[in-house]
Amino acid sequence: MTMTTPPGWYPDPGAPGVERWWDGTAWTGHTRAQGEQAYGPSRPVTPSPPVTAVAGPPTPRRRGPLVAAAAVVLVAAVVGGVALLGKGDAGTPTAAGSTTGTTATDATNSPAPKVSSQTSSDPHTLVDQLNGIILPIPDGWEKTDDMVGGLVTMQTKDTYNCPGDFGFCPHGRVTTTTATSTDLKTAEAIAKHDIGDAANAAYDRDPAGSRLYGGITSHREVRTGPVVVNGRTGYLVRWEVRTGAGPGGYVESLAFPSTVGSEAMIIARFAFDAGPAGPPLALMDTITRGITPIGGGQNGGVGSSLAPPSL
Repeated sequence: MTMTTPPGWYPDPGAPGVERWWDGTAWTGHTRAQGEQAYGPSRPVTPSPPVTAVAGPPTPRRRGPLVAAAAVVLVAAVVGGVALLGKGDAGTPTAAGSTTGTTATDATNSPAPKVSSQTSSDPHTLVDQLNGIILPIPDGWEKTDDMVGGLVTMQTKDTYNCPGDFGFCPHGRVTTTTATSTDLKTAEAIAKHDIGDAANAAYDRDPAGSRLYGGITSHREVRTGPVVVNGRTGYLVRWEVRTGAGPGGYVESLAFPSTVGSEAMIIARFAFDAGPAGPPLALMDTITRGITPIGGGQNGGVGSSLAPPSL
């Protein structure tokens, strides 16, 4: 009798004290400390590229020969060339000098087309296996490796010399991660709490402490309100930021519930340069409309749509 192990966190057969995400058919590169709860890790605890050499489903409730055999396979995979790359974490300061100008919007997204390919090798789609979603990659963009934060990331192919400290900067960048706060329960609360960190990470200091844009000198809120993502109500907050060097940019924190597992909140961060070289702001909404679950289709539910406008 063949049994299929459902997706979930299971003890890593090759790393005691660590859990690895099983997507229902194969191990992924996402790991966390054993027993970690709440929304899950915002990044892998033991960073690694997607694991393709570990065979067989997890056996979380049994210990013995099967677990030992899986451990042997994992060790063989590592020896055969699967390199585990270290990733760090660094705090970021808060943005300085703020101004306000809030405009609430009720944005209802139209259904997105079903993605034709769900594999990470497809250059037109960005797959977030941990959160069970796929994002469309616009023309002129590409998926990239976030070697420091371990986030699912895409950015513009064209880069330029950063106007502040030395480095190369993209004109636009999008990342996805899992919300980790145990105190914030709603998409609105999570998006409003995250926007400052998102702005600082994009335009103030990078993880190495460099100020690629001369730091943020001020910001103003240009858009905030509910938005439907994949048939479920999320919330976005968008800032315009001014920087010490360069044209500044626009940063958005978008929070919405996942349609898989515990339905934890997902955070998508957008960072677009201002000025003629930056991507059009409408592209943020286009990417949002294109978010679909792995497997395709719309995953709504009771209470998932926005309330109708008042008459």
